[in-house]
Amino acid sequence: MMVSFRRLCLMAGLLLSTPLLAASPSYQPIVDSLVPLAPSLNPKVLTHAVAAMQCAVNNGANPAQRLAVIDFSLPSSERRLWIFDLQQRRLLLEDYVAHGKKSGENLATRFSNVLGSHQSSIGLFRTAESYSGKHGYSLRMDGLEPGVNDLARERAIVIHPADYVNPTWIVTQGRIGRSQGCPAVRPEVARMVVDSLKGGQFMFSWYPDQDWLQSSAYLNCEPARVAGILAARQG
Repeated sequence: MMVSFRRLCLMAGLLLSTPLLAASPSYQPIVDSLVPLAPSLNPKVLTHAVAAMQCAVNNGANPAQRLAVIDFSLPSSERRLWIFDLQQRRLLLEDYVAHGKKSGENLATRFSNVLGSHQSSIGLFRTAESYSGKHGYSLRMDGLEPGVNDLARERAIVIHPADYVNPTWIVTQGRIGRSQGCPAVRPEVARMVVDSLKGGQFMFSWYPDQDWLQSSAYLNCEPARVAGILAARQG
């Protein structure tokens, strides 16, 4: 009896230490339908992404048709970008994505919201308009997390094609090339990525940063904070 009680206590502790697992399960059917589509995507990361998105939608954000997930805990030498069609429950893409040159070499370990840092940002983003710029056909986006990624537009953090997102580099350099903070993608898939994500979709960039895990209004789903953040952005 004592062993069973201890096991129950340990299970309860694990659940409470993971913010999203203790949150409302309303997002779980979405997670369950997407997990089999991307077996190489950590289910925990996908759960965080869907729950953060659903928290935003439940508190004032418009629903999206697609969700992009980046797992920056994986090396750049692995495919760590996934794009899901939420309406048809399909995986649209699994591919490479760059991180900022000041975030790390093959592994990204440092993230920033500061102009000129040349580091990637983590957290929940909302995609915006497509445009043709110096990198070609690209996509602007807005960070939804104050102090974490909300300066993405000012920093010109965009999705764009880049020749250095090249798997052949992995053989000689041990990684793909790095950006100035943008989640750059291979030119071969860039148009598809931009077209599938433009116009108000969600993007979630993951890294197990303890400060962010504990303070994020979306990861912990704090309705008052989330509603205030979304209202301020729309205003």
